[in-house]
Amino acid sequence: MTVGFNRSLLMLAIVAALVCAGLLALAKPGSASAHPLGNFTVNRYSRIEVYSDVVRVQYVLDMAEIPTFQQNSDVDTDSDGAISAYEAQSYADATAPALLANLNLSLDGERADLAIPAAYAAFPEGQGGLPTTRLTAVFETPAPSGTVALAVDDANYSDRVGWREIVVSQGTGAELTGDYPTQDISQALTAYPGDLLSSPLDRTSVALSFNAAGAVSAPGLPDAPADVKAPQRAGAGFVSLISGNDLTFGAVLLALLAAFAFGALHAVEPGHGKTLVAAYFVGVKGTVRQALGLGIIVAVTHTVGVLAIGLIAIFGSQWILPENLYPWLSLISGLMVMALGVRLILARGGGRLLHRLSHLPGLGHHHHHDHAPSPTSDGIPPWRTLIGIGLADGLTPSPSALVVLLAAVSLHRIGLGIALIVAFSVGLAVVLAGISLGLLFFKQAMDAVGRRAQMLNVPLVPRIAGSFSAEGAAMRVLPLTGAFVLVAVGIALTLRALGQPGMSL
Repeated sequence: MTVGFNRSLLMLAIVAALVCAGLLALAKPGSASAHPLGNFTVNRYSRIEVYSDVVRVQYVLDMAEIPTFQQNSDVDTDSDGAISAYEAQSYADATAPALLANLNLSLDGERADLAIPAAYAAFPEGQGGLPTTRLTAVFETPAPSGTVALAVDDANYSDRVGWREIVVSQGTGAELTGDYPTQDISQALTAYPGDLLSSPLDRTSVALSFNAAGAVSAPGLPDAPADVKAPQRAGAGFVSLISGNDLTFGAVLLALLAAFAFGALHAVEPGHGKTLVAAYFVGVKGTVRQALGLGIIVAVTHTVGVLAIGLIAIFGSQWILPENLYPWLSLISGLMVMALGVRLILARGGGRLLHRLSHLPGLGHHHHHDHAPSPTSDGIPPWRTLIGIGLADGLTPSPSALVVLLAAVSLHRIGLGIALIVAFSVGLAVVLAGISLGLLFFKQAMDAVGRRAQMLNVPLVPRIAGSFSAEGAAMRVLPLTGAFVLVAVGIALTLRALGQPGMSL
């Protein structure tokens, strides 16, 4: 009866793990499934307008905090820390032709000669007091007579992560034919949809035919936009802690506590996989020391990752784009998790298989050799596996923490910035360690309940509780189940990394 019960548990656990693997691997990531790359984005928008006299392209470029920070020396030419109206216009006058050079508008297969009658730039304040960039330019060419084939291809910033949108205006009276987008999804890059971070729009070309004979004349050129505001991006709450004006001891202490809370919330956001990995790993015959060690490793890895990518953003962006590191770090993390899962399957499942083979006729059963304990025969993962889990879990730091670091550099608050990042990392690590400790205490409680129920001769309770005790059936099955789940998490992280914008093999 006991053998059948254990086998049923094993089969149920393996089936559950395989189902989990399929769901994790095939599920489309939600808005929180990937780290918020909104602070990295370089976003482009083109609206094509056909009038009786001109074909006009309203072009908008929106750069988030980090790419704006990286180009700051090209904008703030006098290095006084403020962007004057003259510097903003100089930037627009220099950037618009560069954008036009990579924007190909063709009429009947011939590239059109586009003029630039207007270009404006603004630098609205973003997260952490860092500026963002919003450039608006107008490109236009005379409208030809008759029916004409039009094609637009935008190759600007093709190596940068961001929103890419092209729409065709229908309100001019021109006769338009073809399959072309008309919905202004982002409202000219002022209000991004909620799924921007996981699946940004990527439309860089459009083709249609038009006849401008019945269209209205082009209106006057738009004025420079006034009161430009930066669009909302993820992570604003944490980043705002670095830009507060009150730097008294009490205010700084509250900021550190808030950063700790933001890190804890980051740990439990759906789709990150941190809690699942930690719950599995320490939940399988782990120790309090290992639970705390996992938290320390994650905290240190996350903090060091933020500082390293921050240095690249400040000094090395001409060679490596920081946002391009995130998909690769996610890929490395996924492969590490998958490899650790496979290793544990071989160590735990393989050891049992060899033990059974040793009992087959003709193979002999040598107690002095065949039963030698494997490195994981006691169920406690070795420290190198624990370090691997911690590194894989903390390898991809939060971009919001990176914005905090860059804002700290800009505001000359480097000490506070690093302290906030450490507090954020500690909050993240405490949640992971807490979940792990909770599982350990659960097993200890089940041990106590099972022993007490046996003393009182309570029916069924000893068996149910005992199965979750240190030597119970469930705890004998969970190591192998957890290894399968770890492989599933690794597969999911790997597939998501390969699907991230900017990822190329």
